[in-house]
Amino acid sequence: MKLSKYLRAAGYDLIDGPVRNQKPLQLWLKQPYSEAQLYYTDITHAFASPVALSLVEDAALRFESVNQDEYGFNIGVSILDELLKTLGLGSFELSGKIRSGRKVTISYDKPVTRIVPLGDITNFLSQADFQHPNPVLLRNANRNNILVITGAVFAQHLVAEIETDLVMDPNLMALLNDAADGKLSFTLSRDRTMRMVSGGKELFPIALKANRIAFDKGVFSGLRLVTDRENLF
Repeated sequence: MKLSKYLRAAGYDLIDGPVRNQKPLQLWLKQPYSEAQLYYTDITHAFASPVALSLVEDAALRFESVNQDEYGFNIGVSILDELLKTLGLGSFELSGKIRSGRKVTISYDKPVTRIVPLGDITNFLSQADFQHPNPVLLRNANRNNILVITGAVFAQHLVAEIETDLVMDPNLMALLNDAADGKLSFTLSRDRTMRMVSGGKELFPIALKANRIAFDKGVFSGLRLVTDRENLF
């Protein structure tokens, strides 16, 4: 099964952009027709509640390198360039080094999923008050503009296979590995396919589960799962 389809079935969506500072319990502001913006780095910075919240690992959501997404060459390389910015390799510019090909396949290795149980967040907000008087927060709450990240999938390795339309020059592998300076590893798996793996020194988020917080005249009324169809992240 495609990775994006597998994750969406579990309520998660792949992160599209290069911003990778997302984690559970952050609050993001999502107004209509605008991109989501980080609002509070932790829900407890905005709300006070007697209910304690904690992260747990979701062992049920597991996937392997067979769960991958396949793209046309130019789209795939464009996605990889954005992902490389996430890994601090924005100047690498893979698109300038490999200019033509057939397709790009992207997967992730050693994933870990961390969640906050939905019932815990519901109980937290049901008994919560603002940390201090805050008319702007109240206005955004009543307009249902606030998202809470309730789960995140983190990975240690980005794995990409780039199928070119020419026989790859082995000397190019040496040049790419030198330019990557240990942060990426390039190998030839077949004559026309290059495999790229990120260094994997730390986990980075690849997919999120987010819920819109609903308020009615200052009273919490529920949580609603949202997806990337609303152009969230």
